[in-house]
Amino acid sequence: MAKQKLIDRVPVIHQLRQSVGFQRGMLVAGLVITGVFLLVAIIAPWISPYGYDQLSGPDGNFGAQQPPSAAHWLGTTVGGYDVLSRVIWGAQTALFVVVVSLVLSVFLGIFLGLVSGYFGGWVDRTLVVVADAIYAFPTLLLAILVAIAISGGQSGLWPGVMAAAVSIMVVFIPQYFRVVRAEVVRVKAEAFIESAKVIGASSPRIMFRHVLRNSTRTLPIIVTLNAAEAISTLAALGFLGFGIEPTAAAEWGYDLSKSISDVAAGIWWTAIPPGLAIVFAVLGITLIGESLNDLADPRLRARRRASKQTPADAVAASQPTAREELGEVQ
Repeated sequence: MAKQKLIDRVPVIHQLRQSVGFQRGMLVAGLVITGVFLLVAIIAPWISPYGYDQLSGPDGNFGAQQPPSAAHWLGTTVGGYDVLSRVIWGAQTALFVVVVSLVLSVFLGIFLGLVSGYFGGWVDRTLVVVADAIYAFPTLLLAILVAIAISGGQSGLWPGVMAAAVSIMVVFIPQYFRVVRAEVVRVKAEAFIESAKVIGASSPRIMFRHVLRNSTRTLPIIVTLNAAEAISTLAALGFLGFGIEPTAAAEWGYDLSKSISDVAAGIWWTAIPPGLAIVFAVLGITLIGESLNDLADPRLRARRRASKQTPADAVAASQPTAREELGEVQ
């Protein structure tokens, strides 16, 4: 029993047990697609047939726009790179950007939301105005401006990853700030917070031990949805030419932008693989986020309980409850 309760605390297992029908199908599909994306990104150096910037092999140069063959399963790009290798290495680049951007934005957004909601006053008003101004700004345009300011538009792997991550982070911080601030304002009005103040607990202890732990329940849903948005933003930056240089790392958006002219010439293999990689990576994470969002709806939990009722349970539920069961005495 204790082991079962411990397993139920694992987020994925808990959500799978909660889900039913189509909801469970969405969650499982999202977990499978996202798991494949993570696995490919982690083991990219071992499964990729060539390097992301490799232009030649034992038989000489690969050649540009070569059709799929035994040597190049998905052909080569206009720059002479192996398409399959670029797609595999591109998953690793996307994972780097997602992890760095989410870690930075989650911690900064939570901290600012906690301080703003707990202390209020002029600090709260100032942070709310700044967050609303950033939130109202077009997301992609803001990411482009930040990427240009940090790296001049293009750079190496880690400078490019940091530039893309910071540009995405600036967009995401207001989202976490607003969610956490709203929860903090609600939680700090609860009776147990007043009790902690009465017994002399310090403000940092109340903020981080009592308020914070009760104000972050909805963040996993936002994190999953923002992870999908981070991949889309990274691909958009690369597509517009503000991403990472092709000799520094593989990036799906950049490869997709260079294949536009190929499509008109009937060369499909340079555009479809990176495009499908973006679609499936975003789709898998989005399915998880939407499933978590639906499972957080109390009406779904009510439907789940109702679906598990036996006919005897339904009859018993329709009968008046005995006064003894309500705790009343004669």
